[in-house]
Amino acid sequence: MSPPRRTRKSAAPRDPWPETGLAELGLAPGEAVRFRRQDGERWKSATVERRERDGSVGLRDTRGAARAIPVEQIEVAVTGPRGGRAWEPLGERVARTEQLRLL
Repeated sequence: MSPPRRTRKSAAPRDPWPETGLAELGLAPGEAVRFRRQDGERWKSATVERRERDGSVGLRDTRGAARAIPVEQIEVAVTGPRGGRAWEPLGERVARTEQLRLL
């Protein structure tokens, strides 16, 4: 009787931009954003996935396609002063300082 075969378990690849990469931008996975590649183009809705190696943000659009969009071309959904939905450029959110959440 032959010994049982051993399967090799490969180590999971390390994430070059862990979740703290998104936190530096003030984002979280699953957050609603919109983007456009050129000024005359329509805004396209997407959700945040990850931070890419080149510093851009990995998004998933409404059709399910993965996109890597630079920070300057993204706006984030925020709640306005009267409770309505407003859009804030991601560059402004990055520049602003916020108090960190406690637990």
